[in-house]
Amino acid sequence: MIQNKTILVTGSAGFIGFHLVERLLSEGWQVVGLDSINDYYEVQLKYARLKESGIVREEIAYNSLVKSKKHPAYSFIQLKLEDADNMRTLFDQFSFWAVCNLAAQAGVRYSIENPMAYINSNIIGFTNILEQSRLHHVKHLVYSSSSSVYGLNGKMPFSTHDSVNHPVSLYAATKKSNELMAHVYSKLYQLPTTGLRFFTVYGPWGRPDMSPMLFADAIMHDKPIKVFNYGNMDRDFTYVGDIVEGVVRVINVPATPNAEWDALNPDPATSCTPYRIYNIGNSVPVKLKDYIETLEEAFGKKATKEYLPMQPGDVVNTYCDVSDLEKEFGYRPKTMIREGLESFAKWYKEWVG
Repeated sequence: MIQNKTILVTGSAGFIGFHLVERLLSEGWQVVGLDSINDYYEVQLKYARLKESGIVREEIAYNSLVKSKKHPAYSFIQLKLEDADNMRTLFDQFSFWAVCNLAAQAGVRYSIENPMAYINSNIIGFTNILEQSRLHHVKHLVYSSSSSVYGLNGKMPFSTHDSVNHPVSLYAATKKSNELMAHVYSKLYQLPTTGLRFFTVYGPWGRPDMSPMLFADAIMHDKPIKVFNYGNMDRDFTYVGDIVEGVVRVINVPATPNAEWDALNPDPATSCTPYRIYNIGNSVPVKLKDYIETLEEAFGKKATKEYLPMQPGDVVNTYCDVSDLEKEFGYRPKTMIREGLESFAKWYKEWVG
């Protein structure tokens, strides 16, 4: 376990970022959190997460460090990744041992409406992360990718050793681009980089634009839930605590070159440079109808359902192979959907009530 080292966690007011910060602090890390606090979804929830970590809303100002009232080892800064000058200043101020980049413009469907938001944050912003990481000799850059990169891939389970050249949303394309950009920096500058493809994350403090929160709100307020593709979908739902466990294990072990990598038969998940890609998912796909039924049981209330066709940019199934994660880190997610949704429902009732 690596302790008393400093890490930058971007997206720290976000769903996964909030949970990761709390975990890293509990393990002795010095943490600097960064978030733009944009209004893609309600900022009230983002400020509430920050408050849980001891960051006072009234003290937050753009490009100004705020010390946590709860954790002496935690500081927060509101900053956009695409703000190159202030990103450089931040890296100059701290000697980051590691960077975990979770900040991104999220959402598959929103990328159809507002593509430039994805270019600014996910491409320009990520370039700034790469540049400052190599200039300041960061020991390990870990960044979030997404299951959406698998796009039109039909081979199940999704494997990092298969190519992902057919995305169906700009969001997915930017995440694939991040993986390619990271490889360049690993090759040119020997910057250890690890990309993590997350699969449908859910749990307490979740995002309001994702199905658990949307469905919970509908169930609690007697509104119909939108069931896309008429319910004929499977998702590899992954509990946020399992995601964080995987991320922490990966952060502690910087990526290394694969000595057996073959340029004549190139493996997309590894390289001759310090570069790695892993899936983090439950590896137990759940049918949408079963997921809804379990959520109804967790809330003790039936939902009204509105069946709709497939949404543009969405995929029918997600199912991941986590054998590399298990082999190299001795870990695979284990929280089953019933247990996870019960935990989510308990938090949600407290949050809205």
